[in-house]
Formats: sequence, C-alpha cells, structure tokens
Amino acid sequence: MSEQQTEKSPARNVVIVGAGMAGVQSAVALREAGFTGPVTLIGAEPHQPYDRPPLSKAVLLGKAEDSAFDVDFEALDITLRLGLDVTALRAAAHVLDTAEGPVPYDSLVLATGAEPIALPGTEGVPGVHLLRTLDDAARLRPVLDRQHDVVVVGAGWIGAEFATAARAAGCAVTVVEAAARPLAGTLPAEVAAPMAAWYAESGAELLTGARVERVEEGAVVLADGRTLPAGAVVVGIGARPATGWLAGSGIALGQDGSVTADSALRTSLPDVYAVGDCASFPSARYGTRLLVHHWDNALQGPRTAAAAIMAAESGEPLPVHDPVPYFWSEQFGRFVQYAGHHADADTLLWRGDAADAAWSVCWLSEGALVAVLAVGRPRDLAQGRRLIESGAVLDPEKAADPAVPLKSAAL
Repeated sequence: MSEQQTEKSPARNVVIVGAGMAGVQSAVALREAGFTGPVTLIGAEPHQPYDRPPLSKAVLLGKAEDSAFDVDFEALDITLRLGLDVTALRAAAHVLDTAEGPVPYDSLVLATGAEPIALPGTEGVPGVHLLRTLDDAARLRPVLDRQHDVVVVGAGWIGAEFATAARAAGCAVTVVEAAARPLAGTLPAEVAAPMAAWYAESGAELLTGARVERVEEGAVVLADGRTLPAGAVVVGIGARPATGWLAGSGIALGQDGSVTADSALRTSLPDVYAVGDCASFPSARYGTRLLVHHWDNALQGPRTAAAAIMAAESGEPLPVHDPVPYFWSEQFGRFVQYAGHHADADTLLWRGDAADAAWSVCWLSEGALVAVLAVGRPRDLAQGRRLIESGAVLDPEKAADPAVPLKSAAL
C-alpha cells in the first residue's frame, strides 16, 4: 500500500450486509483500494463465508466439505459478524437494526444476494428442498447417497446442474418444466430447444409443458393427473433479490425487487451502495437496466462500489459499472458459457450444429456483437466477450463459419 493511498484513505466505518461473493469481495476491494478504516462484514449464516457455485457440484457430490473463500480476514483487519440477521435500515440515524442490537455505519454496502422462490403449497412438506446455501447442500447429500427417485421442478440453470449431479450419483431423475422447453425465460426457443436432448442423453426424464398441481410426501402430482414418485423434490424455479428487509427504509426498489443502484452502484440513500444479486444497474452499453444473478457480477461490482466509497471522500471522479454480463454452467457433461445481453438483438447466427458436442450462437444488433453463447467452445466465448466490450461490428458470413476464429470476423 502506497503512502499516497494511506493519506487519502478515509477513516470511516464501512459495514457490509451479506457475506457471499459480493460482500466478501467488497471488503477485499476496499482494502486493495487503500481503505484503512473499520470494515465489518455481516452474514446471516453461521458458516465461514463461502463460494456458491461448488454447492451444486463438488459439495453436493461429497467431493468437498465446503467452499470457504481463501481470504485471511484477520490479516486484512475485516471484522466478521456471522450468524447475525439484519432486520432493518434506519437511514436518518445511519444505523442497522440486528438481532444483537443496532450497528452504526458511515458507509453501507448492501450485498444480500438473492433468495430462491419456493413452490407454492410445499411449505412444511417433507422431502422438498431448495439449493442455495451450504446447509441446503448438506441436506441434499444424503438424498443423493441413498439414490432416491428425485423430481426436479424447473429446467433452468440450477435445475439442470442439480439433475446432472443427481444422475452422477445414480439417482433416477425426472425434471418437470411448466414451459415448452428448458431455459424458456432465458434463451430463445431455437437456442434452448436442442438442450432438451441433453436430459435424455444423461438418463434423466424431462417433462415439458407440465405443471405441478401439488406435492405430497413421496410424490409430485401434475395438473394432468400424473403422479411421479419422489423420494426428494428439488425446486429450482428462480430467485428474487433478498431485499424484503429494506421495506420502509427509503431505499428505492425496482418492480423486480432489486435495489436500483446508479452507474457507480450508489443507492437512492446517501452513503449506501448495492452490489451483486440484490442490485440492478443502468447499462449504457445495452441501454437498459440490468439485474444480473451471476457470480461474475458479484465479483466485479464490489470493485466499483469500493472505488465509489473512496471517491466520495477524495472528490475523484466516480467509477462506472457497465460490465459485459458473463456466466457459465456445467451440465450433462457440457461446459456452457454466455456473455452479453441479447434481448434487443436483431440477428441470430449459429456457429456449428447444435446436434454436435460443441457449438456457439452469436447475437448481433445493427451488425455489432452483443451476446454469445458457447457450448464447449471456450475460445468463442473469450474472443466474443472482448468483441462485445469493444463494440465490434462483425462480418455475418465469417461469424457464421465455425472454422473462422470469431475475432477474425470483426470488420
């Protein structure tokens, strides 16, 4: 740390609510930026802060006990307060209310993430699971060990990843999806449709256009009268920002429940910032507000928030958070990656055949690459992400040729 950084560093008290990736990285980013004031990280779970992606993979299959972050909080002088629920924010007093009493702050970072959406009517039904926390994974591990018949409700990313793990553990797996195809809310029909075959290849049964009427102990009853045996039911029908506790705080929320942060990740309240799954931000690149529920956004946003906290004291220009969204998923023996935002694209280009093991899709808007999906083609993703960042216009003919490196299609 340079002397100059130390002199500039405000001796303010920063409190971070949420000890997942976004919260931990916010604390680390503050120290890396030269912040020397007190930093307190509050987490609702009692466990050491941990990474979530391994929960649906190594942790679930018993190949790892946990996925704790490799961060020396003591060396960084970061105070951990774990197993502590934050119940309210009183902005005028610059205070958080918690189960252990009030916690004052000078600057506050909201990093509470998202909470899974429960299937209505399943509260209290034995054998129904969500997969979001380390404890969720711990409860599911013996289910897989006993090789129960498993019904997964929802064929989104988390449903596919859990179905993959359950098949690897030797479970009979049925996936129930209300829409006509997997990933219906995420990808267009022609892109998502080929992914339906992946389920059968793995030995899982995929039922599309199937609505759950009710869940009983040991069974899932569908609206058409079919009954599916279920030693366990895993619900993966989406998640929403964990912001209910902010009601009445004065924090502006969007219709999707997200904290509506600005381009520096500042909220509607002074000295309060928001990062990760609980926050949406305006993207100049895409001309819309984005809510990104993925690991990479929880990694990048904290750097912006830390820089904004430092800038508030120093008077330096505010940072701008406008990343190219990125995520990946490991499912059914495939590595799936996506970068960008395709909602307003006007052209869809295929690179390769979706029946093959490896293929990609590019989305263009007025000739410029705005999104890319890569299945087993990591080079397409890496090159595509850089092309999106630079606003590159592509030659459609070259871009549609999987033998041509994507970067070579730039005009």
